[in-house]
Parts: sequence; structure tokens; C-alpha cells
Amino acid sequence: MNVQTKIARTPAAKVKSFIDDAMVKAGVPAPDAAKIAELMLEADLIGADAHGVFRLPQYIQRLQIGSTNPRPNIKVNRTAPATALVEGDNGMGHLVVSKCAELAIEMAKENGVAWVGCNMSGHAGAAGVYAALPLKHDMIGIYSAVANANHMPLAGGAEPLLGTNPLAMAIPAGEEPPLVLDIATSIVSYGTIKNHKMLNQPLHDDWMIDPKTGEAITDPNKSANALLLPMAGYKGAGLALMFGLLAGTLNGAPFGRDCVDFNADATKPTNTGQFVLALDPSRFQKLEVFKAEVDRHIRSLRNSKSLPGHEAVRLPGDARAKRIADRTANGLALPPELLTQLDKLAAELSIKPLGAR
Repeated sequence: MNVQTKIARTPAAKVKSFIDDAMVKAGVPAPDAAKIAELMLEADLIGADAHGVFRLPQYIQRLQIGSTNPRPNIKVNRTAPATALVEGDNGMGHLVVSKCAELAIEMAKENGVAWVGCNMSGHAGAAGVYAALPLKHDMIGIYSAVANANHMPLAGGAEPLLGTNPLAMAIPAGEEPPLVLDIATSIVSYGTIKNHKMLNQPLHDDWMIDPKTGEAITDPNKSANALLLPMAGYKGAGLALMFGLLAGTLNGAPFGRDCVDFNADATKPTNTGQFVLALDPSRFQKLEVFKAEVDRHIRSLRNSKSLPGHEAVRLPGDARAKRIADRTANGLALPPELLTQLDKLAAELSIKPLGAR
């Protein structure tokens, strides 16, 4: 059953203003609060429902107790023409990673390509949001991160030593929507597990296992002691390991046993490592030719035969574009359980509740 079809929608502008006000109340300067609100709302608009306003109470808690710095002094160390390292000063991940993306775009305009890593960052929400930032400049974007908690084992392992370290890639098109792939290296993200727990919805039997028995865990209330399974078995675990080394170890940020679980311990800075790569396709061929070719391939692939029971094949970015259009026009379907949490947060912060905006 599609729960969202029965839920009244909340205009996106109201959600954005609520996030903005909450951030300011938690000590974040107004310009930074507006940037965070914009990026969090983007996660909701593209359909990453476990990474937008859903995360707001957790973010505010960390800001209030000082485990996230509300006023970071973000520093840039440009180490070569096409590389840089950003030191996030334990600021909100949205600010740190968007700075990485802005810098990567600027450097790619000069050099054709740029790789920018960061440390002392934090949870930044949906990976696809940051991979897509270079699209506004007709560039290809790639993003990955060390997830803020280890929930996944190595292939054949029984210990949670890997995060759901995501990969997001965005490729511009011409008349067609851009191709945007955003995947966790686990079968589902841990945010999806948290969302199911909040809604008391059973987990799929191929999402999590009991580390002691190897049996499937479908009760969301037992998820804290379960292991997320990597996508495609050893392949997903191998990708998570490699992305962890590139986003964490390469940037001087934690990986593996060193990671701080920000779901279990709200008091410690996470020192999250991430990276953004920007690539200018016009350095390879005329931009209009490349985008026209991407369009041609998209249309050819979209018109390919689908399996029985499927209306059409699925391309990365199709659903994203439709969700953005729908949710921008009609608002967000926020679950009643989340609205209750946000009302409680509004009372604690003395800001106008979402429903009163």
C-alpha cells in the first residue's frame, strides 16, 4: 500500500522555511541556515525521504550539544591545479560538501577536471544532491562518502566494519532529464531502515541479517543489532571498502573501526570524509554534441523492450525528474509520525510549527 497517497501534502516552501528557522535557532548563521535548508529540501524533492527534513531533529540535537559546530571556519587547501582538501571544522556536512562542489566546479572550469576531498565534515544527506551540483554548469559530477555509521560487514563477515558508503554520479543531457545515479553500497540505506522503524513497517527479508545466526531480520525494532547486507554480495562490500579509503583515509578522515556512529553517539564529532569530482565534457568534444548523444542514448534505452509486468525500463534520473516536478508543484507527503516529531521540535525551539506556516 502506498502510504503517501493518503497523506496531506505540505508545500515545499513551508518545509524550507521551517528548516531555516530551526537552524538559526540552533545557532547557525542565517546565510548558512538558508544553504542547509535548500540542500535538505532538495533531498526531499528528489525522493530521498530519509535524508531531508526527516533528519532535522537529529541535526538540531547535535548542534545544540556542540557535537556539530554551528559556526565553522571552513578552510581550503588547494594542493595542485586540479586537487584540493577542505577542512570542515566540524560543520554541517551540507555546508562542507557544497563548498567542495563549488571548488571542484571552479577548478574544473580552469583545468577540465577537479577532485576535492574533505575531512571534519558531517552527515550531508542525499549523495545525489551533491553529484548533481556540477550539472548546473554542464559538468559531470561524482560524489562519495564514508557513511556516518558502520552497519555492513565485509563479504562473509559478521562484524559491522563498513558503512553504506554511497556513490552518486550525474551526467548532463540536452532535452532529456540528466542521468543521476545515487546508490548506497548496501541493498538499502540505513536511512531507509530508520524510516521503516519510525513508520513501524516490516523490513524486506533481504535487507538485514542477525550477525549471530545469519537469519533475516524483518522486525524494524530489531534493526539496531542487525547487519545491513551489501548490494550484490562481495561486489557491494568491495565498493564500500574502496569508497571508504578514497573518501576517508585519503582525506585524513576515519574509516572502518575508527568511524563514529552518529546514530548511537550524538556527543562525538564524526570527522566525516567525502569527495566531489567535477569533469567538463567540453574538454572531450563540443558540449552540444555530447549532450545530444546522451539524449539519443537515453531515448534508445528508454524505448527498449521491457519485461512482462513492467511498463517500461528504468533509467537513473527518470523518477528523480518526475518527483521534483510533482513535489515542487504539489508539496511533500510527510508521514504523521514525522510531523509529530517536527511539532515537538518546533515547541522546543519556540518557532512556528510547520502546520501553521
